Amino acid sequence: MAHETRKENLLKKHRLKGVNKPKMTPKHPKKKAIVLAQIGHKLKLIRFGAQGYGHNYSPEARSSFKARHAANIRKGKMSAAYWADKFLWSGKGGKTRQPRKN
Repeated sequence: MAHETRKENLLKKHRLKGVNKPKMTPKHPKKKAIVLAQIGHKLKLIRFGAQGYGHNYSPEARSSFKARHAANIRKGKMSAAYWADKFLWSGKGGKTRQPRKN
């Protein structure tokens, strides 16, 4: 029962729609997104993505991110790199906004 109570409290506090459902946090001073990750009865609140670096989701930046964080992405749902890869850097369904041309 304590597990369910803690889960409900975290979902309500951070205004999340459910477990393993990431959400953007534009007003957070440092992190871009948040997710309540769950595997079995293990819960973990994960904040990921850097706030304030603009948007560079170009194909080159995408492949560099995936190569640089490959080991951490493989760790699964309990790692920030996994969620950044899935939510921010994935092809379909991920962020696709290109950087501004100067």
